[in-house]
Amino acid sequence: MNYRHAYHAGNFADVMKHSALALVIEHMKQKDKPFFLLDTHAGTGLTDLTGEEAQKTGEFRDGIARIMTEPAPHPALAPYLAALTRLGCIGAEPMSYPGSPLIARELAREGDRLAFCELHPEDAASLKSLFRHDPQTSVHEMNGYTALKAMLPPKERRGLVLIDPPFEARDEFDALLEGLEDATARWATGTYIIWYPVKDPSVSGTFLDALERGGPAKTLMAEIYIRAVDPARMSGCGLVIVNPPWTLKETLTDLYGWLAERLEQGAGARARVEWLKP
Repeated sequence: MNYRHAYHAGNFADVMKHSALALVIEHMKQKDKPFFLLDTHAGTGLTDLTGEEAQKTGEFRDGIARIMTEPAPHPALAPYLAALTRLGCIGAEPMSYPGSPLIARELAREGDRLAFCELHPEDAASLKSLFRHDPQTSVHEMNGYTALKAMLPPKERRGLVLIDPPFEARDEFDALLEGLEDATARWATGTYIIWYPVKDPSVSGTFLDALERGGPAKTLMAEIYIRAVDPARMSGCGLVIVNPPWTLKETLTDLYGWLAERLEQGAGARARVEWLKP
């Protein structure tokens, strides 16, 4: 319970994760029927970038601030950047950065249903305050993995799940594998987006190997590295996407290559996107 995302809000990992989330939501909106979105580790929903935590690390300056001042942003960033702009995140020194709950809510339509879960009491309270007048959104102070069992399958029968844990526990990758197995058994047709950090690639690699051997079909993996691998700090991060939109692999391949160049912080910056199970 010690992880505080305020230190990292708007960094390269948020840009990677939230740009993909926006693309998947836009795909969901191509059909008229409502969809359900579950965010299992939602956080506060909004971070003050002028606050002590964000200013101490300044990670947003090498993340969203670079993208916001890019003269020709990648076309695939359009829904993500449009949502950020409407939410007030603009310029080289943005005042705030919206988390996945606010971004998802900004992109959702009338009739779509959203559920946000957060275990940290203070963060859950902030999230509840943010959406207290929103009938389409529910906020739950609960464990995200419990939510997978309690809320799936949804009545809408279509939608997506974002699983973005803080990775404080040593067995987080094991918990992810167990949670995903249970969730896809309950709801096989849902789209799942799972974020993970890359410090020691052998650790995240073991997780990916397990998914390749026994995970669900139609599983895509995408990673961005902003520098050469350094086990002492996070050099990159990745997404596992189950049941992705059929064009997403090609879109992310081009987008993440572009982002790796714009967000690099040292030699070795790169991206890779490939099927674990096509």
